[in-house]
Amino acid sequence: MRWPPWSSQDPDDKRPVKWTDTLNATDWTHYTDPRNVIPVVLLTATVLGSYSFYRSYLRRIPQATLIQPQFWRRRSLFGRVTKVGDGDGFRLFHMPGGRLAGWEWLPWRRVPEGRAGLKDNTVSIRLAGIDAPEGAHFGHPAQPYSKEALEWLTGYILHRRVRAYVYKRDQYNRAIATVYVRRWLLRRDVGYRMLKLGLATVYEAKTGAEFGPGLEEKYRRAEWWAKLRRKGLWREANDERFETPREYKSRH
Repeated sequence: MRWPPWSSQDPDDKRPVKWTDTLNATDWTHYTDPRNVIPVVLLTATVLGSYSFYRSYLRRIPQATLIQPQFWRRRSLFGRVTKVGDGDGFRLFHMPGGRLAGWEWLPWRRVPEGRAGLKDNTVSIRLAGIDAPEGAHFGHPAQPYSKEALEWLTGYILHRRVRAYVYKRDQYNRAIATVYVRRWLLRRDVGYRMLKLGLATVYEAKTGAEFGPGLEEKYRRAEWWAKLRRKGLWREANDERFETPREYKSRH
């Protein structure tokens, strides 16, 4: 007996239905209609493209050890210098996208203050292609002009925004980079300026020297000019006790 009476099928009549019959009965035109397919494809492409753009250009790098291999020699880091440690090294708070991405004007995109906020949150940078006089450490005395180099670099870049073109990571987990800063609307190569002032020498390690593309000859000319004019540390070049930073480190 059918129930309810107006039902067209007896509930006791349970004939099996083949899966293929159900599949063939499905209206697939709904899924292939361009009006449905195109928005889905566009939305998926937008999401994937946005994520890729974020990973490449807007994701903040807190430490040099977290710089991805594809970054070296291809990309640069933009940020604010939070500390200058010696004559050729400093710490950078990475600000990807700069002010266009809201850094330093949006409340939640500001550079932290104090050691607690900056701990494990900055990239250690070493200037490529140069070697500044060594300060006192490990019981060894400071080299002449190490204080002058540190003071000059501090006054030139501390708390300023810089762009660092990174090449590789050294044994101390520092990113070796050519660094530029804006001074009077002009872009200045920080390492090149130090060489011209006689506050550093060209990096002369037997292996691992890094200058960046096309910069070694330019740096050597700057050093030659500083020697010729007896600038900075080259004033003492005729003293028999004179040592370059490389010679000083080799001796110790």
